[in-house]
Parts: sequence; C-alpha cells; structure tokens
Amino acid sequence: MGGAVSAGEDNNELIDNLKEAQYIRSDLVEQAFRAIDRADYYLEEFRDSAYKDLAWRHGNIHLSAPCIYSEVMEALDLQPGLSFLNLGSGTGYLSTMVGLILGPFGVNHGVELHQDVIEYAYQKLEFFIKTSDSFDRFEFCEPCFVMGNCLEIAPESGPYDRVYCGAGVQREQEDYMKNLLKVEGILVLPLEEKLTKITRTGYNSWETKNIIAVSFAPLVLPKHRDNSKPKAVPLPTMFEVRTLQDLARIFIRLTLKKTVVGPGPLPRGLAHNGERLRQAQHCGSTLLSNRYVFMSRLIPGPMDDDNNRSDAEEEEEEGNCRIRGEPEEEEEQEEEGEESREGGALLHEAPVNLLRERILSLPLPEPLKMYMLHYREK
Repeated sequence: MGGAVSAGEDNNELIDNLKEAQYIRSDLVEQAFRAIDRADYYLEEFRDSAYKDLAWRHGNIHLSAPCIYSEVMEALDLQPGLSFLNLGSGTGYLSTMVGLILGPFGVNHGVELHQDVIEYAYQKLEFFIKTSDSFDRFEFCEPCFVMGNCLEIAPESGPYDRVYCGAGVQREQEDYMKNLLKVEGILVLPLEEKLTKITRTGYNSWETKNIIAVSFAPLVLPKHRDNSKPKAVPLPTMFEVRTLQDLARIFIRLTLKKTVVGPGPLPRGLAHNGERLRQAQHCGSTLLSNRYVFMSRLIPGPMDDDNNRSDAEEEEEEGNCRIRGEPEEEEEQEEEGEESREGGALLHEAPVNLLRERILSLPLPEPLKMYMLHYREK
C-alpha cells in the first residue's frame, strides 16, 4: 500500500509532500516525522528507496508506506504521558516517533514475532539516541520490545491508552484487540482491508471509523503442539517507580534544554541558522549561571565565572542576547555571509546540537556525561 505521494529527495521533502497531500495534518505529528530520518531504518543498500511513498520489506524486516504511518499517527491522537502498545513493532520506526510525543513519563511497549527484527529495532534505537540531533530536542519515552505472538498476550497485561496493530486483523480477532484498550482509549488497526479507528467510549461501548483502504499481511496465528498449553507473552510492567537518578537526569536535561534552545523542539530550519544558534548558545550560558543558581553550586568550574559580575553588567549582556550580537560579531557574520554566497545561494552552516555540546562541556566525570546523553555502557 502506498504511492499516493510524490517521492522526495530527502526526509523533509517527503514530509512536505505528505503535508501537501493532507496525510499529515497536525504540528505534533509533523515534528515527530521530521525528527526521524526514514532512511535510517533501511538497510544501507536500499536507502535510495526510503523517501518513496511505498512499503518496504526485506526478509522479516518491514516498513509500511509513509502515508499509512501518517494516518496512523494522526488517528492515535497521541499526548504526553499516555501508554502505547505496538502489535508487530517491527523496526521500531513508528514506536520511536510515538516516543517523541509521549515524553519521559509515558509507556511505550512493542510486541514483535521475530527475534532478529527486535535486535534490528534496538540497533536503530541506539543509533538514533547516539547520533540524532533530534533526540535532544524532545523528551523521549524509550520503547521496550518483547518477542512473541501478539495474539498470546498475558491476560493481566494492560490495558493501554493507545494500541496499534501493524498486521491485518479478521473480525474474529477484533474483540481480543478491543480488550487491550482502556475506556476512552483508541485502537488503530487494519480490519478487513480498511485502516480503522476504534474508540472505547465505555466499558461495553465503541465508536468505529474507517480511515482508508489498505492491504496488510494477515496476523500470524499461534502454533501449538497437540495438548500443549499456550505460552502467554508477558509485557513489561505498565508503571514503574522511577529511580531518583533517572528523575534527576530528566530534570537536568529539561533545565539545560530550556536555557540553550528554549522550550519544545526546534522548528524546521532553525538548526541551520548559525547566527540565531550562536546567540542562543551565548544567552543560554548566561541564563544557566545566573537564573539556575543551584546548578552553579552543584557543578563548580567555568559556569561560576559570571557570579562576580554586577547586576547591571548581567542585565546589559542579557539585553544584548535578546536584541542583537556585538558590533564586531555582526561584521564577522556579514563577512561570513558574503563568503558563503555561491551562485546566488546562501550555504547554511552545519547544524549544532546545543544541548549535547552543553552537557559535554560540563566539568563532570565522563561516565556521568554519557549517562546524561543516554549513552549506555556495553
């Protein structure tokens, strides 16, 4: 299924085409799609096809067409803090986009039939966390993947606020899917060749809406030996008490993010604006040491250098940050702008990940900085 949208040259152009065709309609969904390069979830030899509006399969690895994922994301009506279950989680592409919206206090679980696909999904997740500038612009709910048949989920699991099934569902399996859902929850699934949105309006009441016609491979039915008892698939705990260390990381990253790039993810194009990024970084350094005093007390070193200046000096520097750069900087920027013009086009500077640079510059032990960046010890 797919092919309704023109192919793009890169991920942003693909998203532009999806917006123009009205598959992506909300800002939140657009931000999530722009944050993750679809090509990163392809095997290297197939990346040239990543920005076409087509499904892709290689062995057990599978990605639905971009227009399908767009409709799914819009229909799920995601919000921070919700619980999400992905049945047939595959490469983790959809689960990772969902995690950008759920935030650190959501729940993000996936069930996948094939162990090799789970390993592939975790490799892609690790790559996203370590290399993507987008990761540091969101508060992330990291997905957790479990191997098993999604038709054998343990009865005590769930229910969830949002559920998606990435394989074709027959009518006799519909009630099973509905029971995974909380009241007021939303289930999106391919039901008899139609992508369908089911909202649980009460304990025994539902609203059903057909979205678009689709063609999905059917769910794989469980296989059991004669007289053998089915093995239920246990899902991770729905709500766990977060460690103080984990909560501290979330709060510190959020505080640093607000001071260096402002609240929320950066809109498209801001990451390429060198002048605004340099000003944001300069202002962020001042704000971090002046407004968040507890940080300078906990972390001695260069961040305390501004504490001996007068209030007037601090106000003047903050004013400069808000209005414009220093005259010398402006002249340098003008010269750089003239030099960077080639053939009438302005060549953009490389993106700068301000949050990551700020964390790496802190006078902290390397293992602690790696923890702040979500990097894991192998």
